[in-house]
Amino acid sequence: MSEEYSIEALEERIGYRFHDRELLRQAMTHSSFTNEQKIRKKKNYERLEFLGDAVLELVSSEFLFRENQTMSEGELTKKRASMVCEPSLAYCARDLELGKFMRLGRGEECTGGRGRDSIISDVMEAVIGAIYIDGGMENARQFINRFVLSDLEDKQLFYDSKSSLQEVLQGRLRKDFHYELMEESGPEHNKLFRVSVYMEEELLGRGEGRTKKAAEQQAAYKALLLLRDRGCI
Repeated sequence: MSEEYSIEALEERIGYRFHDRELLRQAMTHSSFTNEQKIRKKKNYERLEFLGDAVLELVSSEFLFRENQTMSEGELTKKRASMVCEPSLAYCARDLELGKFMRLGRGEECTGGRGRDSIISDVMEAVIGAIYIDGGMENARQFINRFVLSDLEDKQLFYDSKSSLQEVLQGRLRKDFHYELMEESGPEHNKLFRVSVYMEEELLGRGEGRTKKAAEQQAAYKALLLLRDRGCI
């Protein structure tokens, strides 16, 4: 790692200093790296991810139980699923720029693994598992509260942006809308898509992403923020 993306810099970013920094290195290590370097498989993040997933489920369940006294079991389950699903954890991981600290094999690097939701969401859970092993439940809970369970209103708006926008425009405002692909660039394995969303002929938001769906989601989120500022939602 460069100094900019060192273990120390990552500790600063996540707000926790490890007693055993090898745990954090392991959390940042993809199996493609250990395979290429012929390192023992247990030194990648998969076991820590398994543990972190369980810790995250417990902390988020307790949070929702305490914060939503009248919600049924079914509603709580549905809300937890949206909070800790792959796209939402990837969103949190990108806020922390965890992808930049990862150790990837050359093949995974070349195919865009550093920005792939499935990988960086796993890394987010692995960091939680590493903090739990190193510092116990309270430190893991503080990390989850700070980086996963904060700003839930805006995060929920982002997670459900495409369906929420459709509901607002077609259901509430009774307006037609459409997405338009503005640009597609980059090699086949690492494309970048730029998309705009229009309410009839009015531009509401633009987004970009490694998939067309991700770009549409970001565009829809920008549109929802604009409509919220206008008092439409």
